Amino acid sequence: MITRSRFSLSFLVLTLLFLTGCIDGGHDDSPGTTDPEPPVPPSVNPFLADSIAPIAHHNSAQTDSVDIAGPAGPTERLDEVGGGLSYQHLGPAHFGLAISPQYPDSSRVIWSNGGDRISKLDYETLAVIDELLLPVAGDPAWAPLSAAAADQEIATMDSLLGLDLANQGLALGGKYFGEGLSGVYYLLSADNVLYVGGSDSLLAYADITAGVQKSKIKLRDEWQKPAGIGGNFVTANITYDGWICTVTDEGWVVLVKPDFSEYHAIQMLGSEIAPAHNQKMIDEGNRPGSASWVRNGPAIDEDGGIYIPSLEHMHKVVWDGTRLSTDPADGAWVAQYNNGTGIGTGATASLMGYDGEDQFVVITDGDEVMNMLLFWRNEIPADWQQLDGTLDRRIAGQVRADIGNDSADAVQTEQSVVVGGYGAFVVNNAPASFPSPLFERFPSLLAGFAGRDPAITPHGIQKFEWDPVAQELREAWVNTEISSANSVPVISTASNLIYTVGARNNEWTLEAIDWDTGASAFHYVTGSYRYNTLFSGLFLDEEGRVIHTTAYGILRYERFPTE
Repeated sequence: MITRSRFSLSFLVLTLLFLTGCIDGGHDDSPGTTDPEPPVPPSVNPFLADSIAPIAHHNSAQTDSVDIAGPAGPTERLDEVGGGLSYQHLGPAHFGLAISPQYPDSSRVIWSNGGDRISKLDYETLAVIDELLLPVAGDPAWAPLSAAAADQEIATMDSLLGLDLANQGLALGGKYFGEGLSGVYYLLSADNVLYVGGSDSLLAYADITAGVQKSKIKLRDEWQKPAGIGGNFVTANITYDGWICTVTDEGWVVLVKPDFSEYHAIQMLGSEIAPAHNQKMIDEGNRPGSASWVRNGPAIDEDGGIYIPSLEHMHKVVWDGTRLSTDPADGAWVAQYNNGTGIGTGATASLMGYDGEDQFVVITDGDEVMNMLLFWRNEIPADWQQLDGTLDRRIAGQVRADIGNDSADAVQTEQSVVVGGYGAFVVNNAPASFPSPLFERFPSLLAGFAGRDPAITPHGIQKFEWDPVAQELREAWVNTEISSANSVPVISTASNLIYTVGARNNEWTLEAIDWDTGASAFHYVTGSYRYNTLFSGLFLDEEGRVIHTTAYGILRYERFPTE
């Protein structure tokens, strides 16, 4: 069900003023009124590909929001036979996709980096143009996963429930997703080069023949990490002056020129504990990358601010065009957040606020029941008083994100906070139950592989909103029924809808949710494990169709925005 938070009387008055249009920003659908101006989007980074989907979280600010319209329903069942779904096998562990700029003939391609190959697809048909296979070093028996073999594994997953489904998912997780976060994060540059962070290098993939859509692809260059920089690369972004930004799980921030001719590096404050921490977590049986000192990517603003969450702190590192700095005199800062779980935030940093608005960095924290957190991005207002229960004066908002369950004792997410305007949206990835105690150690794998089982399906989504008048973060709404099992949602600010992948009645679905109210707008039933996102992100393509990678491939919902 959808519930609203218990607001103070002053906020009820403000709400009435918004609804009656007495304060700008209200949404009044009555005749003769006009909708408010859309949220101010992040500045376009000119060094990212000129497309709607150039990077994992859509833009350098990592907001997972786009300003084009998406489909508006109605609810229906879609399949490949009837033309409602287009699917292409790619192989395992493709966590994202990037849409290229236009080639000279106006065509585009889609790039995707996976566990056993780099893929380049025709944008219109999803046909594979070329694949660059990534064999496992030292394994003479290695072979890329075929479509037929994937179909067998999909059929097995579709036939199981409960403990059998969970065990099979755990086996597949160990087979395909056991090597941490290296190779997950990527970006596509304005000149159509795909940059991917390897464990100890930065890799650049490009067309063999530049400017030719049907060209085969090549590994253009590999930039090896210098010996003095510790840890594995786990992130990728790009500054607004064109430097590839990656961060290691031991807290090194590295900027590399796109042609790999020069680099700058700096160690995050406090990261001297990272090597011992990371090794301790591995020794305790955690998957590499799952509880590292840094395990999420940076958000970057147009002024050189690089925002990175570490184990229990949010960091701002500053790039001035010639050097990196962690010095407060240059505008850098570090702020502590709650970390009751001991493994830190599961969220990539997202930026909120532009063009004269209040400006924040947004994450969820590491408490057993996570909190939604807003940090002042630049100078803290002079009259700002530290909030009760917070660990740092820089925290502008801290609200329990229990997804509508006041008695919850554990709620966490592994997704970036999705930001649109002053709204911040979070999903629950905690399984409804565990088929055996073993899986309490692997809740993410359970939600990822077995999330369509009704006994396991995570439920609940929640939106928070910053009130710039009262200078306060509050819950806007919570929906305890909708599932967003494991995907990274996307907001269409033009359609005022959130799109995510969930489950209903033992079938996978695409869910569309009203951004203002949290109510279900419509859903598409897809059914099979073939269409499970497995923690990948959703995108809209250039025509407004929803598209995302899946357990073994890429899926496009052939439904366009309606007028």
